[in-house]
Amino acid sequence: MKAVDANLLDLLKVTSQFEVPIYQRAYAWGRAECEQLWKDILRAGGNEELGAHFTGSVVYVEKAAGTQTNQAPSLIIDGQQRVTTVSLILAALVSHLEGPAAEDREPLEGFSAEEIRDSYLTNRFKIDERRYKLLLSQDDRGALKSVIDRTQPAAGSTSRVFDNFEFFRAQVGASSTDLATVCRGLAKLQVVDVHLQLGIDHPQLVFEAMNSTGKRLSQADLIRNFVLMGLTTDAQERLWTGYWRPMELDFTGAGSESAFDDFVRHYLAAVTGSIPRLGDIYDAFKDYAAVRMQRGELIDVLVHELREYSRRYSAIALGREPDKALRAAFDDLVQIRADVVYPFLLEAYTDYDFEVINKDELLEIVHMVTSYVVRRAVTGWATNSLTTTFQSLARALRKDRYVESVKAHFLRLQGYRTFPTDAEFEEKLQSFDAYHFKRRSYFFRSLENHGRKEPVATDEYTIEHILPQNESLRPEWRADLGERWQEIQSAYLHTLGNLTLTGYNSEHSDRAFREKRDMEGGFRESPLRLNQGIGQLDIWDESAIRTRAARLAQQALRIWPRPALPPEVLATYQESRTESQYTIADHPNLFRPERRRDFERLRNEVMSFDPSVSLDFLKVRVAFRTETTFLDVVPQASRLLLVLNIPIMALRDERRVVRDVSGIGHWGVGNTQVAFDDTTDFSYVLGLVRQAYEYQVLA
Repeated sequence: MKAVDANLLDLLKVTSQFEVPIYQRAYAWGRAECEQLWKDILRAGGNEELGAHFTGSVVYVEKAAGTQTNQAPSLIIDGQQRVTTVSLILAALVSHLEGPAAEDREPLEGFSAEEIRDSYLTNRFKIDERRYKLLLSQDDRGALKSVIDRTQPAAGSTSRVFDNFEFFRAQVGASSTDLATVCRGLAKLQVVDVHLQLGIDHPQLVFEAMNSTGKRLSQADLIRNFVLMGLTTDAQERLWTGYWRPMELDFTGAGSESAFDDFVRHYLAAVTGSIPRLGDIYDAFKDYAAVRMQRGELIDVLVHELREYSRRYSAIALGREPDKALRAAFDDLVQIRADVVYPFLLEAYTDYDFEVINKDELLEIVHMVTSYVVRRAVTGWATNSLTTTFQSLARALRKDRYVESVKAHFLRLQGYRTFPTDAEFEEKLQSFDAYHFKRRSYFFRSLENHGRKEPVATDEYTIEHILPQNESLRPEWRADLGERWQEIQSAYLHTLGNLTLTGYNSEHSDRAFREKRDMEGGFRESPLRLNQGIGQLDIWDESAIRTRAARLAQQALRIWPRPALPPEVLATYQESRTESQYTIADHPNLFRPERRRDFERLRNEVMSFDPSVSLDFLKVRVAFRTETTFLDVVPQASRLLLVLNIPIMALRDERRVVRDVSGIGHWGVGNTQVAFDDTTDFSYVLGLVRQAYEYQVLA
């Protein structure tokens, strides 16, 4: 690798052609970056004491081996944004200098329209694409050509190239612009010229290093470059056209710049069983690719797999499922923001693709997953353990009894992961704060449209409090509610029984109930199912609210049911883990009064963390676990050694009593150790144990 300081215009002049590889992201600079570069050029051109202005680096490698008589084009690995933008400024200068408004055809020696074009924009005696000094990738290639050639772009062409060119044309043509200053500024632009040697330097490693600081590329950009950069030009073109470009188009208009990154993250979770952190997607993909390559697989196989998973993900998460019923079921998951289930559903959809399950079975699974998420959200149970729950669900699948095994897994969940029962769900439905429920739009839409063949567009309606929110209720309301009106309003205001949908929210305001009922568009005339029965009531009081809440709760039980299996079938899914052959009798140190007292105190507290916590006596230790071990107790004569399954860096230990034993031999699953004896602050140590528990179950 050769890196030297160079003048950017000189670099453009001596290089026959720069080409942006097909796998590079499109030209992305916007108005802010263009304005900043323009200001830098004017400042450099107007300061005689400033000899140069550094503007970054240009990293490139030969596209193919050239000869002394035929120089091969150079592929830009890094720096395409600034090189493209400077080319647009030069093209804007040419356009102005050749136009009728130009007062000076050569504002600075060497900067006539002809010299700019032939030195920095085109190769004068070349034909076809060899004529251009810079070839961009994707749709930008034709855009830059039309700008340089001053021809009409192809119909439907869209590119930032056009927008930025027009911006610079306006700047160059402004009466306040001194073109000599612009030309002097351009002549002072300096770069680090990094020339990689074909077959010797590793472009991907250099690319990663160059993009490790500053405005980082997306994880998907890095993955694309990693996959395609090392291939021949023909292979790049084939994979780009056949797989990668269609895959990226799936995410066009997805509403989020991170949509493609999100997909890759869920894809990796589906195929590896472990979901990477947001900033580690690229590294996780490289690790996964390395494993695949070690098996002797070609990169084509991996790209094809990625393309297939992107199609499935688009169907699940981006509304592109062709089947109407499946699309509606997937849309429910989007509405409740249950993206944590996507890795599991990617596996289920893959099995649907391969006809392991049919459409009805996939629908049943999606509805089951939706019910689980909704019930837990309504009951207020923690949702930060859902990632682990669905990872374990994927592992528990029995492909020969697919739906049954999903039901069994949900029914066997315990403690903080349990599937709320009908009684628990029904009770909470009648008392929870439905007005401030994060998923309330979906919730009320489902209550209104369940079973309808012609769904109501509930987005056109707003939430209405039948009993108003106004703390100073009208006399009619106080009379209807009785002496306890304030208590009733406080208890039931935001609950399900008192909320409905209406298109007349402002008209209803805090009117008396009978006015709301009988007014034009009132409850008596409402076509909504949610308002059925309200128009026939004479009074809206505590009894009416409770009666309606009970009715809607019964409806919710039908919309979001809990799975069921006969007891004898469920019994076949019990854990097959062999009971430990050891008991407390195998730990003589626990028969010492002090040690037994400490152990029983610890056991009682730890087992109370959650009903799912279990205990196993092993040969030299006692393991406390949920799905994974979070605490091992090693009984010794003078103390208990506690081994916590949590990285020491993740543990809050202000007193610094724990010990990192990762580098030495020890019993237990974790690498963080703390001693426990009669002198120990029990509450403090128990807090450390709870951290290990939460680290494992909430990871």
